[in-house]
Amino acid sequence: MRTLDRYIGINFLWGFFLVLVILASLFSFLEFVAELDEIGKGQYQLQDAALFVALTMPRRLLDLVPISTLLGSIVALGLLADKNELIAMRAVGLSVLRICWSVLATTLLLMLATGLLAEFVVPPMEQDGRMRRSQALSEPGILVTKQGFWARHGDSFVRVGGSLRGETAVDIDIYVRDPDGRLRIFTHAREADITDDKRWVLRDIEQKIVGEQGITTRHLPSLTLKSFLDSEQVNILELPPDSLSPSDLYQYVQTLRERGQNADRYILALWQKLALPLTTGAMVLLSLPFVFGPPRGTTAGRRIMMGAMAGLAFYLANQIIARLGLLLNLHPGLTTLAPVTAILLVAFWLIRRVP
Repeated sequence: MRTLDRYIGINFLWGFFLVLVILASLFSFLEFVAELDEIGKGQYQLQDAALFVALTMPRRLLDLVPISTLLGSIVALGLLADKNELIAMRAVGLSVLRICWSVLATTLLLMLATGLLAEFVVPPMEQDGRMRRSQALSEPGILVTKQGFWARHGDSFVRVGGSLRGETAVDIDIYVRDPDGRLRIFTHAREADITDDKRWVLRDIEQKIVGEQGITTRHLPSLTLKSFLDSEQVNILELPPDSLSPSDLYQYVQTLRERGQNADRYILALWQKLALPLTTGAMVLLSLPFVFGPPRGTTAGRRIMMGAMAGLAFYLANQIIARLGLLLNLHPGLTTLAPVTAILLVAFWLIRRVP
């Protein structure tokens, strides 16, 4: 029995990786084509675009795992069905549920792998790729680092630690020198709102003024400055939610809540990452009725087409429900788990109907 389990599992993994490589190559090519529009901006060149696509490849692989498990399972088991191997297995006493369990046992390894990749492997590579892209795209006079970016304008130096949705800069240091190059004013602000006319409204400010009598410190609730940096330039520091690990997303959500800012977009991303292993398992269960349910004469190509349509329908429904949840202020956990739960119930119901 273990030999059959191993044989089914190897065929399933072969189908999964085949579909995953094909889809990842296609979407990476489309990403590369999209990056061609950025070539020539700043110091961004063709090799920078290729490196960015390569470093962000793991995130695309992770996003494609659910649909790849669906189609890979249909491909692998469909080929076994076309060669009558599944009929032979059932003839020696292997039930449909037992064959399904062989596939699910292998899927558990994939579910564990997706969780580990989402936490430890994908976020560092994704963030490194985006940081390198930001450095290449940034204008002269702006230095991008992992701790934020530095910009110089006249006698002033500005360090911005981060960005929240491109509209708010956080952890800001402003250094102003006198004509002799000595520090005259140091200003630190917890955050700043950026207006369309490049005005920065600083909040929670501590300012130190260096004079002949020594250093004078004052605290201000707010201060409006005319800056040379607009929201688009500051936005290069913002990392999209899908580039963060679940633990980083959780901490970021707590930070946004402490600041009194809307964290729904990041809470939704957190729930989607947590639900990814469950979605992977649901897609495998959904694939099984396409193999055992259709008539014997159904070709592998038709099974794949039906599976692709089912996967696309799930993806669209998942995205629509998630966006509606944000608009209607529904809990992201509910809008994330509801489609997955529906898929699981439908898959179980279809599997029970298989003779």
